[in-house]
Amino acid sequence: MSLTQSRPGTLSSAVPEPRWTPRLWAVLAVLCLVLFLDGLDVSMVGVALPSIGHDLGMATGSLQWIINGYVLGYGGLMLLGGRTADLLGRRRVFLAALAVFAAASLLGGLVDSGSLLIATRFVKGVAAAFTAPAGLSILTTTFPEGPQRNRALSVFSLFGALGYSSGLILGGLLTGFGWRWTFLMPVPLALLALVVGLILIPREGRAETGGQDPAGAVTLTAGMLLAVYAVVTAPQTGWTSAATLAAFGVAALLLLAFVLIERRVRHPLVRFGILRKATTVRANLSIVALMGSYLSFQFMMTLFLQDGLGWSPLRMAFALLPVGLIVAVGSPLTGRLVNRFGTAPLIITSMTSLTLGYVWFLATAGSSPDYLTAMLPSLLLLGGGFAFGYSAIMAQATEGIDDSEQGLASGLVQTSGQVGAALVLAVLTAVIAQAGDSGGDFTAYRPGLNLVTGVAAIGLLLNLVPALRLRRR
Repeated sequence: MSLTQSRPGTLSSAVPEPRWTPRLWAVLAVLCLVLFLDGLDVSMVGVALPSIGHDLGMATGSLQWIINGYVLGYGGLMLLGGRTADLLGRRRVFLAALAVFAAASLLGGLVDSGSLLIATRFVKGVAAAFTAPAGLSILTTTFPEGPQRNRALSVFSLFGALGYSSGLILGGLLTGFGWRWTFLMPVPLALLALVVGLILIPREGRAETGGQDPAGAVTLTAGMLLAVYAVVTAPQTGWTSAATLAAFGVAALLLLAFVLIERRVRHPLVRFGILRKATTVRANLSIVALMGSYLSFQFMMTLFLQDGLGWSPLRMAFALLPVGLIVAVGSPLTGRLVNRFGTAPLIITSMTSLTLGYVWFLATAGSSPDYLTAMLPSLLLLGGGFAFGYSAIMAQATEGIDDSEQGLASGLVQTSGQVGAALVLAVLTAVIAQAGDSGGDFTAYRPGLNLVTGVAAIGLLLNLVPALRLRRR
């Protein structure tokens, strides 16, 4: 039976959408469980950062590597992960990486050194770099483009939001017993997902023939790591010091080498032709604005509320919880809204809500932001931005892409989100480090808030300007 995809703003008048079989629901459930695990892990560790810093003697500049170690391992190798899934089979790559993810989680809860903790986070990020594009490409090749895929993506995003929301509360509770439990908690969930995935995800052959691109993967990851390291260490060494300039120079050369390798290698990690689609490029830039601005905002608020105001981890978790709740409520509606209006209007709505959230906080925070009048309205607007934006951006990034390159498209958009988050967070950390100890005064964090507001505003303009041009035509 063939399916007909209706255009945005219309209802399908041809063949009705078929019911999903129990096995189809089960495959989606496994993918959702792993995304739930990712959201759970990220938010729990974020809540525990101040406790980790106090216990292991880590400064703010070192603490951000617990986030960025994961993010850069994730983003730096995700394109390789997507390519590997296309070549070796999505199921095989997904399950193997999930096993490594569980092992790295266990080790992270047992180490006694900040450096070793960052190393386990990097390994965990590398594992996620293979599970994420493999899982998303399993979803996009299992559910055909159109209403079915949009519906599946909205359910998928809902579980990510639920994981994030649950992680905030669990992180607050578990940190009270010790920050190590925030690393150990995901282990049984990862093992459960591994067992269920082995049983339910159907086997498949290789999606395509070809080879790998290790030189491209190495130059891309090394270039990004060095660029973030240069940004983070610049406040101490000086922005114009020889060490900083050398680090930026070598990073630029490595990234240039990556571009040259991709143009000449037989089996490139990134086929640059995929970027000829304007919607694909906009989706990748939009996820940078979405992830980069909010993860940096959360990092800043975590430090301010716990270190600056002395809030307990649990109180801080409840304070930030509205974002996850709004996303959890709004995400199931996003698939229907994409079917009705298309991806572009929803992404513009998302970026507008995100920007207004930061602007409101800038206007009302002062030196001691009130929760009800400053924080809560901003958090509700930020939650709305995620609820409308994440699924719509993912749908826009993969629409019109052949099944043989769904792994590439999925890996590319997720790489953009993770690398964007790492770079914005690195700049934010440098800005906060220059301001010094806030002593409970939010004024020291205002330059960081200006930064995340600007990132969100750029994301809005990148989507709004093409839409206005199209409307004039």
